[in-house]
Amino acid sequence: MAYPASELVIDPVQIRKYDVAGPRYTSYPTADRFVEAFGESDYRHWLGKRNIGGINQPLSVYVHLPFCDTLCYYCGCNKVVTRDHGRSTKYINYLGKEIAAVGALLGAERSICQLHWGGGTPTFLSREEMAELMKRLDAQFVRDANAEYSIEVDPRRVEQGRMQFLAGLGFNRLSVGVQDFDPQVQKAVHRIQSEDETHRVIDEARANGFRSVNLDLIYGLPRQTLDSFSVTLDKVLEIAPERIALYSYAHLPRMFKPQRRIAEADLPSPETKLQTLTLAIGRLTRAGYLYIGMDHFARPDDELAVAQSQGRLQRNFQGYSTHPESDMLGFGISAIGRVGPTYYQNLKSLDEFYDTLDAGRLPVWRGLELTQDDLVRRAVIQGLICNFRLSIESIEIAYLIEFRRYFAAELEDLKRLADDGLVEIQPDWIVVTPRGRLVVRAVCMKFDRYLRASAQRIAYSKVI
Repeated sequence: MAYPASELVIDPVQIRKYDVAGPRYTSYPTADRFVEAFGESDYRHWLGKRNIGGINQPLSVYVHLPFCDTLCYYCGCNKVVTRDHGRSTKYINYLGKEIAAVGALLGAERSICQLHWGGGTPTFLSREEMAELMKRLDAQFVRDANAEYSIEVDPRRVEQGRMQFLAGLGFNRLSVGVQDFDPQVQKAVHRIQSEDETHRVIDEARANGFRSVNLDLIYGLPRQTLDSFSVTLDKVLEIAPERIALYSYAHLPRMFKPQRRIAEADLPSPETKLQTLTLAIGRLTRAGYLYIGMDHFARPDDELAVAQSQGRLQRNFQGYSTHPESDMLGFGISAIGRVGPTYYQNLKSLDEFYDTLDAGRLPVWRGLELTQDDLVRRAVIQGLICNFRLSIESIEIAYLIEFRRYFAAELEDLKRLADDGLVEIQPDWIVVTPRGRLVVRAVCMKFDRYLRASAQRIAYSKVI
C-alpha cells in the first residue's frame, strides 16, 4: 500500500516500545565508527580521484564556526565559549589556509550547490571576518546563482542591519535557534532570548530576500510543560517559518559537561515529553506543515516537501537536504566531510588545528573508507529515512545483489516491526507506515551492521 509522504499516526504504545537509543543517521556508517587509521593521506588521495574520469559529484561546503560568548546548558556541539573576539580573527586566517590547501587539490570543477555556516554561533564573527571568510571561499569555489547558502543565527547576537549584510554576502536561507520562548525554560538552560529579538531578525531577513527561514525548537527541556510549550507553538505559528526543526532534548551529562548544570529534577517525565511531542505534531500539522521525518516539518510548497514527494530527499550531516548526493567538504575544527566513498573528520581542538596547518598538513583526525557492504546499507537506510519506502529492485540493480538473500537476517528482524504495524514488507517494496514514521530510526537500525548489542548504543540519544 502507498501512503502520502507526510501522513503520520501517533501510537503511544508503539512509541514507548521502540523508544530506544540509536543513531540519527546523518551518515552511515555513523561518525563513531570512524577510525584514526584513515588520515590526511587518504583524504588527499580521494580528493585527487575527483579529477579522474571527467565525472565529478556536485560539491557542498560546510564551515564550522565554533565560537559562542555565552554557554547554553543543553548544547552538545563542539564550541569555544569566549568573549575574546580576537580569537575568531585568528581562526578565520587558519580557515583560509585550510580552504586554500584543499582547493589546490581540486580539479577544474569547483561549483558548489550548497554552502552552510554552522557552529557554535556564526554571528559571533564581525562583519569584516564574515566578508574575509567568504572571500577565501570565493577564491577556491564557484557559487552557483541558484544554490542554497544557509547560516545559523543567534538573534541575541545580531545587530540591526546584519541580515542585510548577510544577504549581500549571498546567504538566502536562515536557521534561527529559538528552543523555547518560555522565560522559565530559557532561564533553566541559560539562554534568555526575547520574542522581539527573534521577530526583528526574521523580519529583516525576509525584507532582504531570504527565501526560507527555519526555526529550531527543543522539547524535553527543564521546566517545560504542556501549557508552556503550547504558548511557544502559538508564537512560532505567528512567525510562520518555512521549516521547523523539533528536536528531542537528549540529557547526556556524562558526554556533554554543560548539561551537568541542568537539574534532572527539572526535566519533564518521559510521559510528559511524549505528550509534548504529540501536542506539537498535532498543532503543526493542523497549521498546514508536513512531517518530513526525523524532527523536521515544512510547508507543502517548501523545497524539502517537494523533494520528498518526488523521491529526491537526501540526508547528510546538516540534516535533510534537497540536493542530490554530493561530495561535502567540511572546514574548521571537528567538521565532517564526505568525498567519494569516504568520510573524514577534522581535529577537534583549536591548538591541534593550528599546529597541523602550520606544519603544512590538512587537519584530518579520523575517517572511513566505505566497503561495498557499507554502501549498500547506506542506500537502504537513506531510502527509508528520507522517503519512508525502499524499492527492493532499485537496490538490486544498483548494487548487484539479491536483496532477500543478502538481507535475510534483517528481513527476519523486520517481521516483528511488521507485526506491530510499523512497516510493510511487500514483494517489491519495504514501506514505513504512518504508524512507524516517528520511530523510523528503529527501522533503520535493523540494517546497521555495526549495532550488535544494546551496550553499543548507550552513547546515542533515544528515538523519542
